[in-house]
Amino acid sequence: MINQRLFDWYNINTSKNLNIRKRCSRPFDTILIDKNGSCYACECTSWLPQSIGNLQLKSLDDIVGSTTHEHLQESILDGTYRYCNENQCAYIKAGWWEESVAVTNIEHLRLAIDDSCNLRCPSCRTKLIFHKEGSQFKKRIELADKINDWLRNLIHPCTVHIGSDGDPFASHVYRYFMEHTPQSSMIRYSFQTNALLFEEFYPKIPHVIKNLTELGVSIDGASKDTYEALRLGGSWNKINKNLECISKLKQQYGFRFIMHFIVQEKNFHEMMPMIELAERVNADRIWLIRIQNWNTFDNFNSQDVCNPAHAKHNIYQKHLKQVIERTTSNTGTRVEIPTLVPKSYMTFK
Repeated sequence: MINQRLFDWYNINTSKNLNIRKRCSRPFDTILIDKNGSCYACECTSWLPQSIGNLQLKSLDDIVGSTTHEHLQESILDGTYRYCNENQCAYIKAGWWEESVAVTNIEHLRLAIDDSCNLRCPSCRTKLIFHKEGSQFKKRIELADKINDWLRNLIHPCTVHIGSDGDPFASHVYRYFMEHTPQSSMIRYSFQTNALLFEEFYPKIPHVIKNLTELGVSIDGASKDTYEALRLGGSWNKINKNLECISKLKQQYGFRFIMHFIVQEKNFHEMMPMIELAERVNADRIWLIRIQNWNTFDNFNSQDVCNPAHAKHNIYQKHLKQVIERTTSNTGTRVEIPTLVPKSYMTFK
């Protein structure tokens, strides 16, 4: 049932007891599906890495509520969180969850079935990844069809989240999925995107945009030089044009507009300018997130300015102090920094 070697590889101690009193709802209301069809009871595979079934072998109805699924849920109910990666999970590190209630249905379906993207950001990948033909592409189209089959029979509300691996508007797999997804009042959508192709593609999926609840935009620079150095293949003029388009559509459709900024050595000095940019385009929230090690750098520590051992950490702290002061404001765009200042959010004990 449990692949212990997998947990050992992630350095997860499965005999631990974190004694967390609040119940995280993710293993109860969320399923993430990766590009191989493996399904996970969490929103990130590195947070809870045990698969509960594979969509190539079983239907999603058979996977949800399986023996493995229930076993993982028990580790939340008893408060041990023994299968969770406390060194990676943003909720555990920040000590922050929404109030959890009893959930009997999957309310969040997270798709990570294609890692195609039109950018090659150094913090994410070492080369351009793009699929539009071949056996891997065909397999992912088949996964898209199986997911849409499940959605056609949906009798309870569910939000489909697209873009945790690649870009939903650059990926031919996600484009296919969105063009064929059933039109139903039960289905809502959220995107995580670099937004460079948003204005070009959104008119092709009006039924999706009409039911859009949240649009997240990843943008790691508040100036042309920084943005184009960290979002390789991106255009500063084009991203600003798309941000303006999103801002206008937000007024029309009422979705939440969220911006994400990965704090690293080359952009930490633009944290405040990024907050100002988020306010100019009327974003609801801006998440400033500590860079994570996805093994794309030869020397990750040189990029992690949040590390006290980094040569520029003291300068970073001065910029962070301004950001912390800004988080106390109750006006404008809300600023979230739990992974930068986790202790201030430790409220779960």
